Amino acid sequence: MTTNRLGEILRDGDRYGLRYERRLRHPPEKVWRALTESESLRHWMPADILGERRIGAVLTFPFWPAHAERYGIPAEQAVLSGRMLAWEPPRLLEYSWDADVLRFELSPDGDGTRLVFTTWLGEVDQYPADGTAAGYHACLDQLAELLDTGSVALPVIDVPLGDLEERYAALLADDGNRAWS
Repeated sequence: MTTNRLGEILRDGDRYGLRYERRLRHPPEKVWRALTESESLRHWMPADILGERRIGAVLTFPFWPAHAERYGIPAEQAVLSGRMLAWEPPRLLEYSWDADVLRFELSPDGDGTRLVFTTWLGEVDQYPADGTAAGYHACLDQLAELLDTGSVALPVIDVPLGDLEERYAALLADDGNRAWS
């Protein structure tokens, strides 16, 4: 399943970011587990999160082997490092992921959860922005599918991104600072 709701392109001077908002049909505690536990991460995130769960802790992000193989990531580059910036279960998770910062904010929303995911990209020129935006979009769709069904139809590395990349490329060519629904 691909949601029609695209993310928001953020710009702050030279900084470039992405912001996504999703309404999930599950309580914050269940969503939190999917964001932080390896068994869930393997279904929707390209890498695991290893390290102590406390502010300031050093983290490592080993890519799942299938992901590293699919994208030709050499073994010496298949582990990124970072640091835990915020840890407030089950409400706020923020960490650096190499040069990027990823922030997940959860709030109760009726019988479900409002998830706001924001990432500030450290090296904008390293990867095509449309592919990065489409990739995070697909990851969040996979997260929703995992929560809804207990599994995902395709591993995130096999989700076709062509249409999403085109939609994000068009938005990036625009003024680059608006939300899309």
